[in-house]
Amino acid sequence: MQISDNKYVTVTYDLNVGEGEERELMERATAQQPLEFIFGTNSMLEAFENQLRGLSQGDKFSFRLTPEEAYGDYDDTKVLELPKNIFEIDGKIDGEVLFEGNTLPMMDSSGNRLMGSVVSIGDEVVTMDFNHPLAGEIMHFEGTVMGVREASVEEIAALFSGGCGCGSGGCGSGEEGGCGCGSSDESMSGGCGCGSGGCGSC
Repeated sequence: MQISDNKYVTVTYDLNVGEGEERELMERATAQQPLEFIFGTNSMLEAFENQLRGLSQGDKFSFRLTPEEAYGDYDDTKVLELPKNIFEIDGKIDGEVLFEGNTLPMMDSSGNRLMGSVVSIGDEVVTMDFNHPLAGEIMHFEGTVMGVREASVEEIAALFSGGCGCGSGGCGSGEEGGCGCGSSDESMSGGCGCGSGGCGSC
C-alpha cells in the first residue's frame, strides 16, 4: 500500500538542521516512538508530505526542506518585550511556568493563539520569541516508512474534532500540544514530525 490521502502513516527518522559539518541532530523518531499521522489532513508540512507521497512500507527516504518550504526565515520583529505583570496569576509570578527557555501559550489582541519562548525575564518586562523554533533552518530528514494503512473513520473524525491523529508522536509538539512540524502557519511547533510538534506539526 502506498502513502496517499487518508492513509495512517508511521515513520521513523532523524532530523538534522544546518549545512555541512555544522549539522546538528534536532529530533529523532524511533521504532519505539515513531511519528504517526494521517496523510493529507493538513497536519503536516505540505513539503514534508510531498516527499513521502507514493512510498510504501519498508521504503527509505532522505530529503531536505528549505526555510521557504517549512517555517520561513527568522523574523526579528517576532521578538517582543511584554509587561511582566501580564504573566501574574493572583498577583504573583509562577516560577514553575515563567522561566527562560520555556514555551508558553498566549493570545494576541485579535484572539489568535500563539506560542512563545521565554528569552529573558527582567524586573518589568519579559522578552518573548514568537518565531517557530525551526524558523530559518534547513532541515534534513532521513528515515524509513514503518507502516501504511487505511485510517479508520473514527481516527479521521477524532483528528477534525480536536484530536491530533499523531499516535504516540515521538516528535515534538505543536501549537496545541500536537506532534510534529505542523503546517507553516502554525505559531510554533516543538519538533518536526507530525502536524504541529515533530516536522512534518498537528
